[in-house]
Amino acid sequence: MQFKQLRQNFLRWLGNLVLVNIMNIIFRTISIDYKNKEAVDKLNAEGKNFIIAFWHGNMLLGWFVHRGKNSAALISKSKDGALLAKLLNYWNYEVIRGSSNEGGKEALFKMVRLATERKILAITPDGPKGPLHKFKPGAVIVAKRTGVPLVLAGISYKKKIVLSKSWDRFEVPRMFSKTLISYSDPFYIDKALTHEETTDIITECEQKLNDLQKDADNYFK
Repeated sequence: MQFKQLRQNFLRWLGNLVLVNIMNIIFRTISIDYKNKEAVDKLNAEGKNFIIAFWHGNMLLGWFVHRGKNSAALISKSKDGALLAKLLNYWNYEVIRGSSNEGGKEALFKMVRLATERKILAITPDGPKGPLHKFKPGAVIVAKRTGVPLVLAGISYKKKIVLSKSWDRFEVPRMFSKTLISYSDPFYIDKALTHEETTDIITECEQKLNDLQKDADNYFK
């Protein structure tokens, strides 16, 4: 193996190690408030799995809160996606690699299968490349095909680092920050809906998730 490849492998390994350790240290120090958490608690108490959707820029806390052996998440096939997949694996997620741009049909098939196997699915509906806060159809389609409820979550941090040059304005909470997750009530999407009706649901979910995000952001103002 050439020296350049060895160096790249070492830096990738180091990046994985640093990311996992830093994220675990940060999330051990934060405090989390919730709005409408009873909606998710009720699903859990009834033994129901669900699809949880939050915007790409706020995904770290969404993933952390819903981590576990019964969880799965959709991640792009990019190099950044590979790095994030390591973090998700550490948090006991089953990782699905794909996006609307690459491997989309295969990823959708896997999400439908995992939903029917009673996995909790974490989806960022504006990922992996935007547009920012534009709700792509994947989460709604999986919910429609499987009958699994869809829950939306607005997520905000009182103290944070914002990567302003990234398309999603990616946010990382600072240590000891207060945070908030604001949940919607579950959406149950009828399998018999027409294409036009399904499109209307996608538009409604986009508006609702933007409202939840705005509500979460205003919580700390």
